[in-house]
Amino acid sequence: MEKNNFMDSLTPKKIVEELDKYIIGQDKAKKAVAIALRNRWRRQRLSEDLRDEVLPKNILMIGPTGVGKTEIAKRLAKLAGAPFIKVEASKFTEVGYVGRDVESMIRDLTNLAVTMVRGEHMEKVYEKAKGLAEERLLDLLLPPPRANRKITPVEADTEEDKTKYNETREKLRAQLREGKLDARYVDLEVREKVVPFGVISNIGMDELEMNLKEMMGNILPEKPRRKKVRVSEALGILAQEEANKLIDMDKVVREAIERTEQNGIVFIDEIDKIASKGSSYGPDVSREGVQRDLLPIVEGSTVTTKHGTVKTDHVLFIAAGAFNVAKPSDLIPELQGRFPIRVELEPLGKGEFIRILREPKNALIKQYVALLETEGANIKFLDESIEEVAAIAAEVNEKTENIGARRLHTVLEKLLEDISFGLPDRKNGDIIINAGYVKEKLGDIVKNEDLSRYIL
Repeated sequence: MEKNNFMDSLTPKKIVEELDKYIIGQDKAKKAVAIALRNRWRRQRLSEDLRDEVLPKNILMIGPTGVGKTEIAKRLAKLAGAPFIKVEASKFTEVGYVGRDVESMIRDLTNLAVTMVRGEHMEKVYEKAKGLAEERLLDLLLPPPRANRKITPVEADTEEDKTKYNETREKLRAQLREGKLDARYVDLEVREKVVPFGVISNIGMDELEMNLKEMMGNILPEKPRRKKVRVSEALGILAQEEANKLIDMDKVVREAIERTEQNGIVFIDEIDKIASKGSSYGPDVSREGVQRDLLPIVEGSTVTTKHGTVKTDHVLFIAAGAFNVAKPSDLIPELQGRFPIRVELEPLGKGEFIRILREPKNALIKQYVALLETEGANIKFLDESIEEVAAIAAEVNEKTENIGARRLHTVLEKLLEDISFGLPDRKNGDIIINAGYVKEKLGDIVKNEDLSRYIL
């Protein structure tokens, strides 16, 4: 109910306001994704027969790297509490005409949804699971009296034994909750999957992860193993076990599949890399083949996963690419038609870089200040230094490859390298970063174009 109320309040204007907290500029793209998300809410309020007919309006984002395409999609999914996955279209062409199975994006999305929903269910039962885990841990720390000796058919614990045992148990419980027993060790039985040796020798580890666990995870035998663990760790392990017993995995899977189908978001990056100009031979054939493989997924099909079948009819697809060589019109017409909303993102310059460094909730300056505070440093960036950093990032982007806001990461990392290295040995924790310091550290590198290509 709380989630529904939250979604009710997410008007397109409020969605854009939330995105503005993390992403500078790109108003057209924010507006487009805000409408797409609100349309999902609107669709849920239609009659059932009409609801199935309303398909998501997929979005094609066009713009250079580092301008916020991925961040917009990622923040949108987080805002909606939706399963989200990013894939690179070029990955499907790495091994020629076959490439990676395009349906794997839906399988991965479903796995993420199951993990997400399972986590939510685990949170609901956590307190109960923790209580049950505490009882099991106390049994390990103080076994019941009759567990310590052989019991004859007529023998039983006296009331005095029971009273003493309960008093000691409650004392241990208090110490456990206060953390006084955290350093002690207990013998705990853990279970792990046993993989036949022959399988490992015949299959690469990556493939083993992707295929064996996917297909045989429930078949492999579990081997119990006893090991000594700290009390603090044992409590977490036992709480996890108890929570797994309390949640209904069938319900989790059903809810996850529904969430994937109704709310899932797939971000397909570098879609321009699979655009072709219609050649009948060479790599263009492979690129067009990948487009045709993607088409049914985007149009709406049924994909088989280990959790069950998943329909992609109402999954929202957001594709993105720089399109500095190819054009959107180089995509096959059928795929173009499945991305009716197109937004062009603007390249970033010095002005945007200054705002990116200062304004967002997760601004880079705020991140570095917080990081260095952990060493007791009080670091302050003067306004002039922020402007200088932005100017250098913009200049390097112009002279070399334009990687957008990502250039700020490399510039700041180089700028603070010496401070970060020597900080633990400093006695004075106050550090002022001014424009002079920025020029001193980065000026020579920026002037030397060859050097800036390697360092910045």
